[in-house]
Amino acid sequence: MRDVGARKIEIPVPIQQAAAAPYSLSGLRTCAQLNKAIFELNDVLGPDYAGGVTVHENKAGKLAAAGGKTIVNTIIPFRGLVREISGAAPEERRLNADIKAAFARRGFLRGVATARKCKLR
Repeated sequence: MRDVGARKIEIPVPIQQAAAAPYSLSGLRTCAQLNKAIFELNDVLGPDYAGGVTVHENKAGKLAAAGGKTIVNTIIPFRGLVREISGAAPEERRLNADIKAAFARRGFLRGVATARKCKLR
């Protein structure tokens, strides 16, 4: 479904807003407003990075996922071409760009909040 663009990806509003203006401070005058904006991004992006956290990878799971992708790519010839023609690949690239902008915005807002000596929740 995803390869032919039949299943559209719904982009959450906070990510859309971040992509439109990642470094805007419009409407963010108080610490409470900054915290709310950061919380909304955390809600859709997941928790922010914390220093000293060790990530444990499931190697068996990663191998199974890679094997599954290889099988799908073998079964569906010209998968990449199908994704480009159907519009699925460009849509995925737009989504990834929007997500990167949202991560940048969250970092920017955290920096502004820190500079303003706001207590981050």
